[in-house]
Amino acid sequence: MALVCKIELSQTDGITLTVINKDGNITQTATFDGTIITLTCKGQDDTSTITQKTDSITIDCKDFIVNAESITCKSTKDTLHEATGTFSINSTKKSAFTSSADMDISATTKLNLKSADFVATATNSAKVTALTTTLNGDNKASVTGLELALTATASASLKGATVKAAADTTMDVEGLTTTVKGQLTNIQGSLVTLG
Repeated sequence: MALVCKIELSQTDGITLTVINKDGNITQTATFDGTIITLTCKGQDDTSTITQKTDSITIDCKDFIVNAESITCKSTKDTLHEATGTFSINSTKKSAFTSSADMDISATTKLNLKSADFVATATNSAKVTALTTTLNGDNKASVTGLELALTATASASLKGATVKAAADTTMDVEGLTTTVKGQLTNIQGSLVTLG
């Protein structure tokens, strides 16, 4: 493989280094014009370019690959990662995402959170809102709190193979119309008042 190498010096245009690979149809160019450093690798189908200015470095290429033992990226202002295709973050060990301010996670269609154990904790308040909300436990579902309030603006239903309602002190069942019905109905107590 024979290469053609050129060095061009100019007091107005700067320095241009060129390596031409005619067999591979590849041209490599490095230009230093006093303002911008440009590295270009042009092939038959694709071209990659690195452009360096005093305040920025821009990389244009088809595939960008970084292999390192450890990577640290820091910005004193904003950071943006954007993909028009699939965006994936994978880790074989523990992952952490933290923010000193607010954090928003949104999806225009479907959002899935999945793990062997799932814990969500808020120091102040937690709110789950949806057009239809379902909380399901295949074995057991528990809702606990210092005070528990279940309300519905239309109707509320409690259904199970066996339903038990118990209070350590006082239980009130009250309604404009109240019906207690069963094939076998027991009303027991040391003091029972009807009416």
